[in-house]
Amino acid sequence: MAFNTKTQNKQQPDLISNRVSSIAPSGIRRFFDLLASMDDVISLGIGEPDYPTPYHVREAAISSIEKGYTNYTSNSGMPELRQELSVYLEKLYNLDYNPENQILVTVGVSEGMDLAARALLNPGDEVLIPDPCYVSYAPCVVLSGGQPVMIPTCEENRFEISAETVESLITDKTRAIILGYPANPTGAVMPREKLLEVAELACRHDLIVISDEIYSQLVYEGEHTCVATLPGMKDRTVFLGGFSKAYAMTGWRIGYAVANEHIIGAMTKIHQYTIMSAPTMSQVAAIEALKNGEESAAEMVADYDRRRLIMVKGLCDIGLSCFKPQGAFYAFPSVKNTGMTSEEFAQKLLIEEKVAVVPGNAFGRCGEGYVRCCYATSLKELHKALERMEAFINRYKARN
Repeated sequence: MAFNTKTQNKQQPDLISNRVSSIAPSGIRRFFDLLASMDDVISLGIGEPDYPTPYHVREAAISSIEKGYTNYTSNSGMPELRQELSVYLEKLYNLDYNPENQILVTVGVSEGMDLAARALLNPGDEVLIPDPCYVSYAPCVVLSGGQPVMIPTCEENRFEISAETVESLITDKTRAIILGYPANPTGAVMPREKLLEVAELACRHDLIVISDEIYSQLVYEGEHTCVATLPGMKDRTVFLGGFSKAYAMTGWRIGYAVANEHIIGAMTKIHQYTIMSAPTMSQVAAIEALKNGEESAAEMVADYDRRRLIMVKGLCDIGLSCFKPQGAFYAFPSVKNTGMTSEEFAQKLLIEEKVAVVPGNAFGRCGEGYVRCCYATSLKELHKALERMEAFINRYKARN
């Protein structure tokens, strides 16, 4: 057998595309490689409900498997699920989407974000993204040949973007804006009046908005505004939603994208070649969640709200000032007064007190000086974590 010695002798990094090489590994996953080798760790790191998926949702999926519903579905998703999503969006937001050609069932919101970026971007197109933000936004843009342009936010402005800052960043290469509110990692919720100003800019500059609204049902203060409901925005918004957070269905990997038929058609074309269809049993579970899951979701949200108040007060009491999150299930306390960087704080806290949090710089440059703490865990664990964190902070105060 003949071997290509030229390829064989090549340095391994040279075999990888420039786009992939330019992207750093996920700051969350890299950090949790260390966590995996430790015992007795209280994790406030993974953004995942501690509830199991509601029983009736699990039962629906199990029943579908037992009945042999294990084949591919339509590329776009089961017609019944798309119909239920259409009814759901009409009821919740008074938005009318055609289930035949304006709704695509995806493998979580993550796939929806990837599909939207690849369907919309040409090489060199710029995409405006809030900073800090969920870790996958900028890499999705890069992998699609685009250029991420970060919109700085800060605690003093409640981690909200301003139309003035957005407009200052728009160039003739700007193609889209990615929004993710309620926000991961900050828990910020954008007020309707501020979103209206951003929407006006999008209309005036002919921009598409990709809106990740996975936490839309997890709002404790104020109201969530669906971007597609704003004047002029329905046809220029890619609405991304899913079941992971509100219905405790993270491992089911089921989400959806909603947009005009041209955008959904392009996204479906990519989806056909890369995924085929979302898992059949997950789609059956999603139908059951939409039909009968409202009560379970409301109970979970009420519990998260109780934990939120305890977490924020606890962090402030031990000396870490903390923006009060309005949505999602994350607290984002400042660690600046410790004199440590985000990574130093997170790593030392994990090693010395076995509490896992995520360094804020994993979510962007503006996240430096903060750590993300997920409070979707039991109250017993939250109290224990706060006790360990207090011991950690007091020890470093004593040293200084």
